[in-house]
Amino acid sequence: MTAVALVNGMILVDPVLAQAGEESGLGGLVLVGIGVAVFLLFFALVFFATRYRRCPSNRVLVIWGKSGKQSARCYHGGGQFVWPVIEDFGYLSLEPLVIDIPLEGALSLNNIRVNVPSTFTVGIATDPVLMANAAERLLGLPPQAIREQAQDIILGQLRLVIATLSIEEINKDREKFMGLINENVTQEINKIGLELINVNIRDITDESGYIRAIGQRAAAEAINQAKVEVAQADRDGETGEAIAIREKTVSVAQEMASSEKGKKAAEQTKRVAVAELEAQAISGEAESKRDQDIAIAERNAETAAASKRAEQSQRVQVAEAEAKAVEGENTSRAQIADSNAKLAEIKADATRRSDVAAAEAAEAILRAEREQELARLAKEELAPQEIEKQRIEIAAEAEAEKQRREAKGEADATLAKYQAEAEGVRQVLEAKAEGYRRLMEAAADNPQVAPTLLLIEQLPQLVAEQVKAIQNLRIDKITVWDSGRAGSSIEGKGSGGSTSDFLSGLIGALPPVHELAKQAGVELPGYLGRVDESDDRTRKSTISSQDPPADPS
Repeated sequence: MTAVALVNGMILVDPVLAQAGEESGLGGLVLVGIGVAVFLLFFALVFFATRYRRCPSNRVLVIWGKSGKQSARCYHGGGQFVWPVIEDFGYLSLEPLVIDIPLEGALSLNNIRVNVPSTFTVGIATDPVLMANAAERLLGLPPQAIREQAQDIILGQLRLVIATLSIEEINKDREKFMGLINENVTQEINKIGLELINVNIRDITDESGYIRAIGQRAAAEAINQAKVEVAQADRDGETGEAIAIREKTVSVAQEMASSEKGKKAAEQTKRVAVAELEAQAISGEAESKRDQDIAIAERNAETAAASKRAEQSQRVQVAEAEAKAVEGENTSRAQIADSNAKLAEIKADATRRSDVAAAEAAEAILRAEREQELARLAKEELAPQEIEKQRIEIAAEAEAEKQRREAKGEADATLAKYQAEAEGVRQVLEAKAEGYRRLMEAAADNPQVAPTLLLIEQLPQLVAEQVKAIQNLRIDKITVWDSGRAGSSIEGKGSGGSTSDFLSGLIGALPPVHELAKQAGVELPGYLGRVDESDDRTRKSTISSQDPPADPS
C-alpha cells in the first residue's frame, strides 16, 4: 500500500496511508538497529571466543608481541586473551623426554677411562623463571632438537663429574656420585628451561678391568672368610666329639671300677668263708689284679690314641683351611698388583699420548703462525730485499772475482818469495851441517871440544833471552860484590886472579849456567854435570870425574 498517488499530473498523498507508512518506517529502523546490535554482539562473542586461549595441564602457554619487561609471558593452566595483530601465542610441551647417554671412555680422577651408560629423563619446568628460559630457547623446536641439546649438556657435565672422582668413589659411594650428577646437570639444563626428573645409571665399567678386579678381590675375601668360618665350625664339631668320647671313656672306666670293687668285696667274703682256699684266692686275686691293670692301661692307651688322632685331624684341617685362605689372599694380592701395574702403564701411556698430542698441537699452531708470518714477510719485506739482494750479489760476485784475481797474483808472488826463502834456508842449513861435520872431524881426537864450542856459540842468544826477561824492570842501583883477592892458589899450583883461573871460574859458574839453560829450555851435555834438586833449599853441582875440557886456545 502506498500513500502517494499521481492524478492528472499532480501528486496526491493519502493522510491515513502516510501515517501508517511513517509508523512502519520507524519499526523497520528499530528492527534494523536490533539486528545490528545482535550481529555486533554475536561478532564480539565469536571474536573473544576465537582469541581466548586455554592452556592444558601438560602444556605451557607462551604469549609474545606486546612490548614489556619480558620478551614473552608464560602461563601453566587457565587461559589468557590474545590480542589480534599485536600479539601471538605458542605452546611448550611438558611431556618428559627420555635421553640415552652412551658415555664411553670418560677420564676419571686417577686417569682411568670409565664407561657409564645411563638414561636421563628431563622436561620443561613450570617454574616462572625456567618457563621464561624455555620460551626464549626452546619455543618452536621439535622434541628431537630439544633432546639433542639436553644430551650434549648432560654428556659434558657427566664427564666433568667423573673427572672429579676416583674409580673407588664412583664404584662405592653411589650416593655422592648421583648427588654431583643431579647438582651439575640440573644447574646447566635449567639455563635452557629444562629440569631433571630422573637419572638411571645402568652400569659402570672401565677399559682396564680395574672395577672387575675390585669385585674379584671382594669375592675372594668373602670366599676366604667363608672357608675360615667353615674350618672353625669343623674344628668346634670335632672338638665336641672328642670331648664326648673322652667323657664316655671316663664313665665306662668308672663303672668298670665299681664292678671290680663289688667283685673284690665278694671275693673278700669268699676268702673269709673259705679259709682253705685262701692261697688259691690270693693267687686268683693277683692274676685278676694284673688283668685289671692291663685292661685299664689298654683303655687309657686307646683313649689317648683317639684323642691324639682327633687333635691331629683337627690341626690338619685347620692348617689346610689356613693354607687355602693364604693362597686366596696371595692370589688376590697378585691380581691387585697386576692391576696396579696395568693401571700405571695405562696412566703413563695416557700421559704420554696427552703430552704428544699437546706438543703436536702446539707444533701445528707454531708452524701455521710461521707460515703466515713468512708469507707476510715475503709480501711486505722480502720482495724488495730480494731485488736488493740480487743487485748486491751481482756486485759482490764482480768484486769477489776481482779480489780472487788480485789474491791469485799476490799468492803467486808470495809463493815465489817463500820458495826463494826456503831455498836460502836450506842452503844455510846444509852449510851449517857441513861446518858441524868438519868440526866433528877436526875434534875427532877430543870429542868434548865440539859440544863446548857449540855451547859457547849459543851463549850470546841465551844472554839475550835473559836480558829480555828483565828489560822492563826498573832498577835504581846495581851493586857488584867481589872478594877483593888479587890471586889465590888452587891445590898449591901458582897464584892468579879470578879471571886467569879459568877452571875454577868455570866450576863455580856451572850452577848458574845450569839454571840459565833450564830457563832457556836448553839441555846441557852430561860432562858439564847436573844439579841435584832433591832439596829445594840446597842445590849442589856435581862435576863428572872426566877431565875438564882443554883450552881451545
